[in-house]
Amino acid sequence: MSGFAYRLKDGQAERVDLAAALADGADMVWAHLNTNEARAQAWLRDRAKLTDYAIDSLTAAETRPRCDAVGNAAFLNLRGRSKDETTSTDPLSSVRIWATKGRVFSVTRQPLFALDAVVSAVEGGQIRDPGDLIAQFAAAITSDLDPQVAALGDELDDCEERLDPNRVFELRHAVTQVRVAAIGYRRFLSPQRQALEKLAALPGDWLQDDDRLHLAAAADRAARMAEELEAIRERSSLMHEALTDLRAEQIDQRSLLISIVAMVFLPLTFLTGLYGMNVEGLPFAKEPWAFAMVAGMCVVITIGIVGYFVKRHWFTR
Repeated sequence: MSGFAYRLKDGQAERVDLAAALADGADMVWAHLNTNEARAQAWLRDRAKLTDYAIDSLTAAETRPRCDAVGNAAFLNLRGRSKDETTSTDPLSSVRIWATKGRVFSVTRQPLFALDAVVSAVEGGQIRDPGDLIAQFAAAITSDLDPQVAALGDELDDCEERLDPNRVFELRHAVTQVRVAAIGYRRFLSPQRQALEKLAALPGDWLQDDDRLHLAAAADRAARMAEELEAIRERSSLMHEALTDLRAEQIDQRSLLISIVAMVFLPLTFLTGLYGMNVEGLPFAKEPWAFAMVAGMCVVITIGIVGYFVKRHWFTR
């Protein structure tokens, strides 16, 4: 079973094995498990003495951001970017946290970028209680996601600047990727904001006033990112419609050109087909200048039809 633990006393953090994590003498203990296997469940049950509800919440296969108060403890599930490859429909991995006074247990199925920032804060002496640790988790996750959301907006701006009928297929692919990513992120950021706000409002002496302020700030950043993602999604839809209109206009222009060419050659085809019949009685069929006459008529008809189209501005539509 992989994982680690920190024992904090007087602001100093000591990294220990999970086996020694729950020994007496520490102001706070943070135990983190990187797995969801049966051994982790056994450790949470036999060593951490957690309830079945807590164990099930920490090791559930499918999760969404939420916060539940259970007596003097709280369960919090957050979503952040993972170092492992994720799907477009599920781009964020979860960290499940069970916190009570002096104890924090967290479980991840995939390594998170935010976890490194939390570990650095613990080792740097910035964490003194469970509220500090959870606030640091929330701040690290939102700080890691913020540039990704901004990058989606920048990519969409770039697509809008490169809007061109000759790049329709390329731009549609890029816009679709941005839209899918925005939807995937927003799916979790909205409930994550609600979870952080709920945690900040929970009663309990293990959450200090500064912790509640940090949690509220993280919730506000999550709300701002969710609003920005919604704007990106709407802009992507508008951009997709604009690209569709460009493509339709391009097809209309080509269809118009084909129609004009067909209309130019339609009377010529009739004339040449008429004089191409192998029957007696065609006017001037025996005259030596008949071919020149027919050719001249074709030229005159062509010039007349093209002149009519130019006068009606069909070539510029």
